[in-house]
Amino acid sequence: MMRSADENSLNHLLDGMEHAAASDDVALRDVLDEFGERSITPMILLASLLLVSPLSGVVGVSSFIAVLVIVLSAQALFGNKRLWLPEFLLNKRLGSSHLRTAVGWLRKPCAFFDRHSGKRLQFLTTGPMRMMTLLTCTIMPMGWPLLEFVPFASSFGGGTVALFAFGLFTRDGLYVLLGYLSMISVAAVFYVVVF
Repeated sequence: MMRSADENSLNHLLDGMEHAAASDDVALRDVLDEFGERSITPMILLASLLLVSPLSGVVGVSSFIAVLVIVLSAQALFGNKRLWLPEFLLNKRLGSSHLRTAVGWLRKPCAFFDRHSGKRLQFLTTGPMRMMTLLTCTIMPMGWPLLEFVPFASSFGGGTVALFAFGLFTRDGLYVLLGYLSMISVAAVFYVVVF
């Protein structure tokens, strides 16, 4: 199991994913084993971060991560303290080379976010606002499987959920606010393109 001086950092989460990818392929169960019994929010963050990486271009990944984020966000919304996932998600395997590529690609942006996080606008990370954000994280991924064959389209949704989860994980409401601004911007662009 991974241990780090700063367990509330993105790069600690990336370290855990990289450590889990030591063999030829990796299952979600292997990644979870790196972190032990933790809160659900870091797992939502991990999953959504993968969609911002080149891994989102692998067929089936967007749908798998959508199901994972929905299940995790719903559990967090209902206040589950212990992480539960169905066996088919826990046993889903991926080539470790894909995961290592994704981790390498995410290192620099994650280091930037780690350096620029703090205890800001904390009212957005607790109480009713936390519940509203988790509800948004539960609903938003429902459309990702429809974008499966549009290259990297789900990355926008993944990036938005990552902002929400990072804000909740670090109790930095600025990132939650940026998540809502991102969601509104993407919705506005989609409306202009479609209509």
